Amino acid sequence: MQDPAERYFHCTDRERAIFEAGIKLGTIYHQYVGVPINLSNLESLENAIMESVLVQPFVDSASVKIDPEIVKKRQGVYKYITLSGEMLNVEIGIRYRNASVKAYLKYIPEMDYPLMFVGD
Repeated sequence: MQDPAERYFHCTDRERAIFEAGIKLGTIYHQYVGVPINLSNLESLENAIMESVLVQPFVDSASVKIDPEIVKKRQGVYKYITLSGEMLNVEIGIRYRNASVKAYLKYIPEMDYPLMFVGD
């Protein structure tokens, strides 16, 4: 695929892939955290998040899981809660030219933080 933005980036293909991964994970987090959820729409929301990231440039793969146990514990009288970062477990695969990276959004309990990071 020809990249019309290529001339604006002065980095390696791997660095560009990592940049793209960060954009995608940031988009997921900031677009979806706060969405009303309960057990009945959990799977459809997972699929919606996955499908939305798959249409973005350079994305090879995506997996989105929302922790149903947290949802079960927190449902109150109105039978829904809002999505939070600690519920998300996201893996995306990015390919930019010959470089591939896997990036993650995962809640890290010892940090008490939904961390975005690059893996293998």
